[in-house]
Amino acid sequence: MSRRTIAIVGAGLAGLVCARILQVNGIPVTVYEKDDSPTARRQGGSLDIHTDAGQVALKEANLYEEFLTRTHPEGESIRVLDKNAKVYIDRKEPKGGNGRPEIDRKVLRRLFVDSLEAGTIAWGRKVVAARPAGGGHELEFSDGGIVRADLVVGADGAWSKVRSLLTTVTPEYVGITLVELHLSDAAAKHPDALAVTGPGMLFALSDNKYIGGHGGEHIQLGCAIRVPEDWATAGGTDWDEPAVARAALLREFRDWAPTLTNLIRDSDDTFWVRPLYALPTGHTWKRVPGVTLIGDAAHLMSPFAGEGANMAMIDGADLARAIIEEPDLGSALAAYEKKMFPRGAKAAASSQKGLDTMFVDGPPRKLVAFFRGMIVFSRVIRPFERFFAGGKAS
Repeated sequence: MSRRTIAIVGAGLAGLVCARILQVNGIPVTVYEKDDSPTARRQGGSLDIHTDAGQVALKEANLYEEFLTRTHPEGESIRVLDKNAKVYIDRKEPKGGNGRPEIDRKVLRRLFVDSLEAGTIAWGRKVVAARPAGGGHELEFSDGGIVRADLVVGADGAWSKVRSLLTTVTPEYVGITLVELHLSDAAAKHPDALAVTGPGMLFALSDNKYIGGHGGEHIQLGCAIRVPEDWATAGGTDWDEPAVARAALLREFRDWAPTLTNLIRDSDDTFWVRPLYALPTGHTWKRVPGVTLIGDAAHLMSPFAGEGANMAMIDGADLARAIIEEPDLGSALAAYEKKMFPRGAKAAASSQKGLDTMFVDGPPRKLVAFFRGMIVFSRVIRPFERFFAGGKAS
């Protein structure tokens, strides 16, 4: 297996996890990334890393302890409000957390990038086509270069070029558009905003709209609205012009409490507009020798269950483990896909349920009921689980 050439397309979390675990086990791999450097573009907001997915991958990559040093203090605190700033839930992170520590995506990604051997990532290599060639597959790059590999791993996200080797299915708009914004240096510059968000997760919802994200030293928020796919462009809004962008958002949230809309008024001058897309829940493909998909390339989903990054990481770990353990490449891919398909379908269904729970007419009653159920579970059930597992029910 170690003599086979492995090409991973995409240096997101899925591809980086897979590459790291392969390298730890002495298997050479090259990652091809279209960005020119790790800092070429922003990497999104905060992620909650789950015990049964992302944390498993971190442990297999021998990076778990380093990860823990970079998580957000009190990052698992939760606040749920409606558009009038009525507080339904305000729960501080319990001692020891809930098992889902928060970390900035860019910090986590850099942890993996820095863990790889020099030269593993070929930066500035944008794949424009992937096709069968000589018993394997070849990748064509925007600069005209071509690379052949025995195994091509598509970790190239929502609009994957590698996916075309396996299926004609493409992502579809989920009905929600998200505008991301930040408030930098919140403690010093935006204490009023930090008082609203707190150090953890904020969910302010009403009438199919949402202002939320994560507080802390740098507040990272999204304003999400159930709108047509062309909403961001149809109105002629110049999202690169801060005053125009703010005005467009404030019109959408004009009947919301000032304590919430001030988060928009006081934000930094950069806005990122993201219509949200997903692959069909339960999407699969017929086995093709020498190629597979991980992360969003395999099962793109909306972000409303916190599953996407975790699925990407466990996909990368499971694929690497299968390659390490299975003597035959075909058997390795079959073993990986057998685990990934049902897991991805379950996560995608949860993400759709999260979207349907959050974006409803009126106040956020469904989300409040969901979180209250989680709080009861963490206070009552989890201590007994730990007790019967040999721990303490404290």
